[in-house]
Amino acid sequence: MSVETGAPTDMLAAHPETAYFWGRVAGDGECEDGCVTVRTNDETAARRLASVAGAERADRRIVERAYAHDTSITRTEEEFTVQVVGGLADRASAALGLPFDGDSGGYRFDALADYDRQLLRGLLEGCGTVCFKSDDEAVGISFVHSDERLLRTIQTLLDRCPVDAPYDDLSETSSGYWFGVDDDAAPVLGDWLYEGSEETGLFAPSRRRKLRKSIERVR
Repeated sequence: MSVETGAPTDMLAAHPETAYFWGRVAGDGECEDGCVTVRTNDETAARRLASVAGAERADRRIVERAYAHDTSITRTEEEFTVQVVGGLADRASAALGLPFDGDSGGYRFDALADYDRQLLRGLLEGCGTVCFKSDDEAVGISFVHSDERLLRTIQTLLDRCPVDAPYDDLSETSSGYWFGVDDDAAPVLGDWLYEGSEETGLFAPSRRRKLRKSIERVR
């Protein structure tokens, strides 16, 4: 899919577009009765997500967000919300094991296994953090979420990706749970996650730019 391409005919079929979209929903969104919601602070990504899902628009607002690793610290930023109204949420919960209306999910992403790269990219942009560790001269990639099962699912996806991506055990944080990818593996994983992204348009430019700049600093 390019930025100009319309929505897939089946949002639950295995495609790069759907894998990226559902990764974003799992990472920072929800399935509720009659509505799928996904959030992003990148306007370009919001437009792309809306295009994938066939949504009419992405709504913009200013929100105060807590930092993932320390909810006592907040920042103000733009947030864009894409919503898909109808029966898709119920179908996605049944097919992919996504949480529905507050109930816990089982996260069954095997149907999207051919597109793990796009799925993981969506998850990284939805609930991942990227930073440059100046003290260690290293790239930091971590995943933070309130649902422990989602993070364990992400670890399983990392286990089967074609590049070596060892990671730490889960730890508790003020916003739930988190784990980090080993610093030595982060640059190679980052390269792999965004390989080919320019051709598909399935990425948040601000997140990709931050990761690539961090990788450049350690090379």
